Amino acid sequence: MSHTILLVQPNQRPDTRTYSDYESLNECLEGICKIYEEHLKRQNPECPSITYDISQLFDFIDQLNDLSCLVFQKNLGTYVPHNKDWLKEKIYIMLRKQAGR
Repeated sequence: MSHTILLVQPNQRPDTRTYSDYESLNECLEGICKIYEEHLKRQNPECPSITYDISQLFDFIDQLNDLSCLVFQKNLGTYVPHNKDWLKEKIYIMLRKQAGR
């Protein structure tokens, strides 16, 4: 369990910056998926169920102006920053594990 802070900036405007904190990296990764799912629900309010594949999720992540996270490293006593590519790799691993259940 590593406390994780997610930093999101959807577009160029600085006032769109937000952050969320999570008790673990996995919760953060699930939170990113939830952000995308909420985006899809706003885009398709009439659809009772929403489905997507990982390439669509990654396209969404890529179009965000900024998406990064800070993961607490207990042994260092500090937060370590990670970028979009690192997050996409971790999401891929998480979803692959979930699909294998």
